[in-house]
Formats: sequence, structure tokens, C-alpha cells
Amino acid sequence: MAARRISSLLSRSLPLLPRRGQKSYLGREFYQYSTAAAFEEPIKPPVNVEYNQLLINGQFVDAASGKTFPTLDPRTGEIITHVAEGDVEDINRAVAAARKAFDEGPWPKMTAYERTKIILRFADLVEKHNDEIAALETWDNGKLYEQSAEIEVPMFVRLFRYYAGWADKIHGLTIPADGAYHVQTLHEPIGVAGQIIPWNFPLLMLAWKVGPALASGNTVVLKTAEQTPLSALIVAKLFHEAGLPPGVLNIVSGFGPTAGAALCSHMDVDKLAFTGSTETGKVVLELSAKSNLKPVTLELGGKSPFIVCEDADVDQAVELAHFALFFNQGQCCCAGSRTFVHEKVYDEFLEKAKARALKRSVGDPFKPGMEQGPQIDAEQFEKILKYIRSGTEGGATLETGGDRLGMKGYYIQPTVFSDVKDDMLIAKDEIFGPVQTVLKFKDLDEVIRRANASRFGLAAGVFTHNLDTANTLMRALKVGTVWINCFDTFDATIPFGGYKMSGQGREKGEYSLKNYLQVKAVVAPVKNPAWL
Repeated sequence: MAARRISSLLSRSLPLLPRRGQKSYLGREFYQYSTAAAFEEPIKPPVNVEYNQLLINGQFVDAASGKTFPTLDPRTGEIITHVAEGDVEDINRAVAAARKAFDEGPWPKMTAYERTKIILRFADLVEKHNDEIAALETWDNGKLYEQSAEIEVPMFVRLFRYYAGWADKIHGLTIPADGAYHVQTLHEPIGVAGQIIPWNFPLLMLAWKVGPALASGNTVVLKTAEQTPLSALIVAKLFHEAGLPPGVLNIVSGFGPTAGAALCSHMDVDKLAFTGSTETGKVVLELSAKSNLKPVTLELGGKSPFIVCEDADVDQAVELAHFALFFNQGQCCCAGSRTFVHEKVYDEFLEKAKARALKRSVGDPFKPGMEQGPQIDAEQFEKILKYIRSGTEGGATLETGGDRLGMKGYYIQPTVFSDVKDDMLIAKDEIFGPVQTVLKFKDLDEVIRRANASRFGLAAGVFTHNLDTANTLMRALKVGTVWINCFDTFDATIPFGGYKMSGQGREKGEYSLKNYLQVKAVVAPVKNPAWL
């Protein structure tokens, strides 16, 4: 159901009036986007910031150092508020609270059904505050308010209700053995889980990690992304209103080299889960290895192929490929960022993909009907423009876009490249922005080889009406998820994770529970058993 809402919300085509004859910084003449939406005065968000401290042991507290840092509105680059800047001492305080809550507190000792009831009460409270939480997420992140309110907060609620249902269904096995022994396994909570979430989906990544950890009876120290610290604080406050004991969920805002590194290196953290770049994932693994060899779950970068086969309905393929790349301003780890199109339909696809990008409405994410908001911050904004320049300098053809939109905030024109070669940076690196690269292929063997010739292996999309083609590709592609005639179809039950340098372990679904459980074998002799 959530996937259908995504498609219906974000595939709407609201025409802009392109003006011909203007030049970009590249000196090429092409259709230029209307900048009216980006020049308008930003809409005042219908929410106030109430929480900007750290949450440790059930209380909002300042950072030990007293330091704060600004969180910015991506629409303008202006300060929303200042947030407590957690550091090593704050991580120590949070881990100590989580350890005490696990070793001495009621959370792992209460019945699983009691945990279920608390998590369900929390989900109900989030649902009640849907619009407020969505507005805060959009203000801090720049994503569409309609996306936050109609998709992401409801999906957040769904995820926690899903994990609430799992809490009293976690159990071990009774195992037959050779001999007169009673053998059983216990599935035990792992302890204190350190979790680090990214800025592109702050609420959903919190749910992916906190949900299975708490359902399994663990306690958590969560470090938020420095770009988007606000929404985690309000939902954590609601969790405590629902009856969560102090110390079970601790939220520390701060920066990776300080708070993040301290969490990864902490000797009293039993488990790490990280979502972010592959480069940072390597550092997380290294810090774990150098400390107490805590197990690590990683969900990292991607350069996902979206394969349009020769039998495709081109209009449908264009719309789905557009969604696969441009959703969430292109800031999606599994974005279909390598659009492989069969040579028989390549020219038609390219013209229609260009036209679709030109119709994409870009502006204030609080304005109804927008399809694209700003990028997260100046650093990401400049990174995307640098990749666009590398594409033109490397010989790719810039079909449309390629520049900033407006002079305020971090808006970028929807951009489409053709004549892209596999060795270009725009075809190899994770751009994390609204840049579609269109590549031509001749046959299945070729596209399988080229699609797999990447250090990433997070996801792939396949668009075909041929069952044999679909079966061939779903087995041949070295990725963690293959979407056939759909894309970004997420559900609480569907596991998500990558092959190769896109990570290790799986999140969501039953598989995610294994990240937060230890398996203990218990063996006892049986005297004069009636049966074995």
C-alpha cells in the first residue's frame, strides 16, 4: 500500500513553462527551467522546534561541553535552531544509561507482550502527531511535505507495529541430538546496540534500526545525522510518553569523527548498525575491530542499474525510471542511477526521459504539487554540481538540466545525460542527486556483465514483459534487491541490504531480528528418557 502511495504521489506531472534560448554555465543552449518556485518566499512551516537537547536516560540534557551546532533549512540555508553537540563524554553517559537499563532495568526482563504493548502505544502516539512530525522532517531535510506526511510517517508507524508483533514471537528451538540429551537454543538480546543513521530518511532509518533492537529486548544509543537531528528527538519523547523505561533509548546528536567514532569504539557497546557511505562504513568496521570486535550491520552506498528491455512499454518505462532516480531529490542509496536502455528503444526513451525531466516541478517542499525540493546542504549541492561538470568534461551529452535552480537554497535542476560510458565518474560513483545517466546496451549478456561491473550491489530494477528475461536477470544480477516492473517498493516485511561494498546484513523483515539476538545452545543429559 505504501508503494502505491509513493507512485501516485511522486509520478504526477505538473507542467512548467520552459524558456528557450537561455544558456547554462556550460554555454549550451537548451530548455531552461522556470525558477519561479525557487524564488518565492519560503512557506512558514506549521510546527515549532520544541526539543534540541540530547536525550539520555529518559531526560533531555545539554551536551557535557555545553556546545551546540546549527541545523539548517535546505530551502534557504538559514538556521532553524541550534542543537546540542554530543561528544565523547555524552556517548559515555548514554552508553552507561543504556547498559544500566539492560543489566538492571525492566526492559529485557519484562514479558515480551509488555514490550509489545509499549511499542504499539508509541505507534499510536506517532500516528496522532503525524502532521507535526512530518512538518519537522520536511523543514530539517527538504523532502516533500506530502512525502513525509502521506508516506514516511505512516510507514514509520507501520514498521513499529510490525516489530511490536514480533516481540512475543522470538524463540529458540528444541533440537534432537545423538544420545540421551535435552538440547535447546535460546535467542537472547545482544545487549547495548549503537546505531548511526543517515540524513536522507531520518525517521525511516530510525525505525529500521530501533524497531528490531527494542522488540528483541535490547537497549539503544542512537546517533543522528548532524544535518537532520530534529525528528528523532520528538519521536523519542513520544516513546517515553508511551511507557518506555529510562535508558532504553538514548539519542545523541553530533558529528561522525567525534560522537560517531566514540560510539563505534566504545568497549561497552555490544552491537553496531550503520547506514551511510561505503567509505564511512569501512571506518565503522575498523573501529569495531580495534575495540571489542562488536558485530556490525552495514547498509551502504549503491549505483543501482535500471534495465529497460527491448519489449518495454516506453512510456511506462520512462515514468518508472524517472521515479527510480529522482525520488527524494535523488538522495536515495538504491536510486536507479544507471539507466540501461536497449538499443531498439534507446532513442525514443531518451527523448521522452528528457521531456519528463523538463516537466518536473521543483520548489518549496511545503508547497502542494511539488515533485522535488532542495538537496540537503551546501556540501551535497556542490558535490552534485561537480559530478555534473565531470560528465560534460568526460564526453557525456547533457540533454537537460545541469545547473542550480534559483539563487537561494540548494535546488538543482533535474538533469539527464546521454552517451554515457561505463568508465565515466557519473556512471561509477554514487552521485546522490537528481542526475539521470542513460546508457545503451545490445543484449542480455552485455547488460548483465556491465550491470555487475560495479563495486556496489545494493539493488536493481528490471522493466520487461518477458518472464524468461525477468527470471534470467533476477538471478544474474549481484544485488540484494531486484524490483521487476516496479521500484522502491518497500514494506516492513521485505528485507533490504546489499552485496559487495553495499554492506553486510539485512534490515527490515524477520531477517533484521537476527542482528540483535545471540544464539545460546543449552545441553543437559536426560536420565532414562521415555523417548529421544
